[in-house]
Amino acid sequence: MRGVSSGPAPAASPPDEARAEAPRIAYFSMEIGLEPSIPTYSGGLGVLSGDTLRAAADLRVPMIGITLAHRQGYFEQHLDAAGVQTERPAAWQPETVLEAAAPVVTVTVEGRPVRVRAWRYLVRGLTGHEIPVYLLDTALPENSPWDRALTDTLYGGDRRYRLAQEIILGFGGVALLQALGHSDVHFHMNEGHSALLTLALLEQHTQGRGPDAATAEDIEAVRSRCIFTTHTPVPAGHDEFTKDLAATLIGPELTGLLESRHWLVEGHLNMTLLALHFSRYVNGVAMRHGEVSRDMFPQHEISAITNGVHAVTWASAALQELYDRFVPEWRTDNLYLRYAMGIPLHEIERAHARAKRDLLDHVEQRTGARLEETVLTIGFARRTTPYKRADLLFADLDRLRMIARYIGPLQILYAGKAHPQDQAGKQMIQRIFDAAGALADTIRVLYLENYDMALAQRLCAGVDVWLNTPNRPQEASGTSGMKAALNGVPSLSVLDGWWLEGHIEGVTGWSIGDGHEPLTDPASELASLYDKLERVIVPLYYGRPTAFAEIMRTTIALNGAFFNTQRMVRQYLVNAYFPGGQSARPQPDAAARPAA
Repeated sequence: MRGVSSGPAPAASPPDEARAEAPRIAYFSMEIGLEPSIPTYSGGLGVLSGDTLRAAADLRVPMIGITLAHRQGYFEQHLDAAGVQTERPAAWQPETVLEAAAPVVTVTVEGRPVRVRAWRYLVRGLTGHEIPVYLLDTALPENSPWDRALTDTLYGGDRRYRLAQEIILGFGGVALLQALGHSDVHFHMNEGHSALLTLALLEQHTQGRGPDAATAEDIEAVRSRCIFTTHTPVPAGHDEFTKDLAATLIGPELTGLLESRHWLVEGHLNMTLLALHFSRYVNGVAMRHGEVSRDMFPQHEISAITNGVHAVTWASAALQELYDRFVPEWRTDNLYLRYAMGIPLHEIERAHARAKRDLLDHVEQRTGARLEETVLTIGFARRTTPYKRADLLFADLDRLRMIARYIGPLQILYAGKAHPQDQAGKQMIQRIFDAAGALADTIRVLYLENYDMALAQRLCAGVDVWLNTPNRPQEASGTSGMKAALNGVPSLSVLDGWWLEGHIEGVTGWSIGDGHEPLTDPASELASLYDKLERVIVPLYYGRPTAFAEIMRTTIALNGAFFNTQRMVRQYLVNAYFPGGQSARPQPDAAARPAA
């Protein structure tokens, strides 16, 4: 990571009394993007988790990360000449790069014991503060072959496999923290995959009486320690498991408790609802997403903390050098990027030209195709799934050709993986390849395979305009445009997610539509998309480059300064972790290193 010292943990150390004094935040996430060479993430959720921990380390927050090892990773993507995606495991061996944590714990899956160990990775902040991340792993010889594979594949397998993974994450993570000697811990569930940790805490709290004897005070004691962030604005995106499957894997006692307390809904265990029931603070990941979530779950109080990105990770080397010269405080306080308004425009243009050259050099190395440094380059890189509408730009190829021929040339870069079981997402990639072929005589369109953090760093910094076209209101937040903004790259985006807060027309970028278009009819959005390109963006880029550079500068000063994880983590500290005036001040390093 640029600017972030992270890596394998040193040798294990025993617990001591000083470590028990500071209340900690245990941050649970099914995926955490630690670095490109460790494939324990699939996309935005995992990258956000990694950025959160990096910012927390910068701010010296007493935090611990819990995730799974994912020995087979998400997957490596291959695209053939027609855009047909095939996958193979992104295998890695944690034992070759990480240190083993000392305890091995046991969880119960389908009534049998499963042994779980952990590997430790340290995230080091700008001041040297360290946050340990524990990657849970069931690949132990005493486990059965099926159990050994439970922590292999991110979002793989069937419902039984997925629920077993969530048992390992929730119950295993709580057991590990207890074995490490951490008792004064608050639990942040990043999405519902880790919601079973609430039942593990209830079991601990009712030890000797059994969870079925839990009182309202017992439940409140668990709630007082739990924070939940939901990321999914559509009902189908929330993990659900049948009562029978839950009874088989979790056990009849806990399933009976869930049923008797009416925590099963229509015979299903819904992980989001479980997390909602047991959390004292709940938030969506953008202001609009908070509203959508409150509509989905009106019986629960849901706030909003808009996502951010880790500035030092996502600013290109050229922009980092520029910020270091003109606003040197930006690393320790991202709000200083507001003073980017004082950076001369020609310096911003020069730094962006370096980032663009780096991107195009990388594209040539990957594909053999050399794109032009002077041509307006549009970037789109997201998880490829239908609601993100990656192919919307190609709805009218004749209009695109006309813009490129008569207004100004265009070149377009795409990247993104479709989940192996998402056939509609895979077909979308093929349609983009078809469009690229149809436009080959006028517009260069390249789809870069195997999108990861390293490629994202170059793309978000090196393109000239960042495109985003989700179906409203299905974009919970989105962070790719935030990464672009840190590099002075304005967005052209549908008004959804974070862009409702970050958009100022002609100042930080441009909207597609006005946000009031019928959700079932994309025609008005399409008209707006092409009109903005034809009448505003392309003429501005070629005809008024200084005015375009002014938009780049205000994009940094307004959006880069706000949509970062420093601001986001500070909001969590004040509103979620330590509300009501409880101390949230930075902790000394000695108190920040847990036992392992």
